[in-house]
Amino acid sequence: MQNLSTLPEKSQLLKWSREETDLHILNVNAHLHTPYSFSAFKDIPEIFKLAKEQDVRILGINDFYSTDGYEEFNQLAVDNKIFPLFNIEFIGVNQKDKEKGLRLNDPGNPGRVYLSGKGLSFPPQLDEPYVSQVNEIKKEIIKRVGAMLDKTNILLKNMGSDIILSLDEIFAKYAVDLVRERHIAKALRIKVFEKYASIEERFAFFEKLYGGQAPSANLESKAAVENEIRNMLFKAGKEAFVEEGSKAFLPIHLIKEIILNAGGIPTYPLLADNPNGEYTAFEKDKEVLLGELKNRNVHSIEFIPNRNDLNLLKEYAMFFWENEVLVTFGTEHNSPDMIPMKVETRGHIDLDDELKELSYKGACVVAAHQYLKAKGEEGYVKINGERNGNSLQPFVELGHAVISKFLK
Repeated sequence: MQNLSTLPEKSQLLKWSREETDLHILNVNAHLHTPYSFSAFKDIPEIFKLAKEQDVRILGINDFYSTDGYEEFNQLAVDNKIFPLFNIEFIGVNQKDKEKGLRLNDPGNPGRVYLSGKGLSFPPQLDEPYVSQVNEIKKEIIKRVGAMLDKTNILLKNMGSDIILSLDEIFAKYAVDLVRERHIAKALRIKVFEKYASIEERFAFFEKLYGGQAPSANLESKAAVENEIRNMLFKAGKEAFVEEGSKAFLPIHLIKEIILNAGGIPTYPLLADNPNGEYTAFEKDKEVLLGELKNRNVHSIEFIPNRNDLNLLKEYAMFFWENEVLVTFGTEHNSPDMIPMKVETRGHIDLDDELKELSYKGACVVAAHQYLKAKGEEGYVKINGERNGNSLQPFVELGHAVISKFLK
């Protein structure tokens, strides 16, 4: 296990870096889910195997509600000479936004907000009452998924199928720390594929399961079938849907406190443009959004660029970076689809050189934050969430030194 606290002191590190290194741009993927939440990867070693094959040198673990994968992630990073970023993700609610009907980064649910924490402390640390609050959220999520599983089994029984799904089996085979509706879809798809080898048999099964509606997914594609199961059974208004209770979401101010207590940087995942070039009401004007985020004491954003048009992404990303807001990029891999590890924009278009450089610089800021916190100092943000200084550049320089020394 390597801890950044063992690296040289800041002045020595910067002196070494200025003499020995230049700003060589490395490929970064700063947002990856692992099997500790839900993931396209079968395990964490697969992440590092693919990253090495595709020349990604900086990786960020980013599971929902969990830091349990950090130790293995760190050890594999050390073993593979890949720099680790330690992140987390939450889903919360801002009650005032909900009352206004304001849609932020969840287009279907006013007031609901995805919020990430970047650069958490390693080894993980979180005080009470935050530990208990996070654990209660996990229990609520698992309780809801259990109820959806029960509804799915009733549907299977009513259609005369002998397929039965169990929470214990899903945890044993497909989940680690948290089970979600994607796990039900995966478990069901596997049982159907094992039982029915032919496309015709699968078609007949799913048509019956979907109440007579013919499946449209490619019935040879694992990812396509699992995605269609989710859409046909587990979305609002569908047969196996269960409404999320109010206990399943923490208020945003509390999520920010949790992230800061864990040593991280509260980060707004910016949904940005959809395939029609549309934005949510909260995000549609980037200048207004910048002001809103600053008012909410959020100084970091992230993109999942495979959702976005290259030019529109660049317009937003460069605007925020030029306004001294930390910007990072990732792929999530939070679905069954095994997309490339290198970050791409919509339509499998690569980031251009400017965005690749921005991506690396953003990772440097997170690395600098992790290093400073490991040394017992203030990082990019203070414990109250306020910015530490007004410029990103010192953190870019320090983070480059930290990454270079770690990878040496």
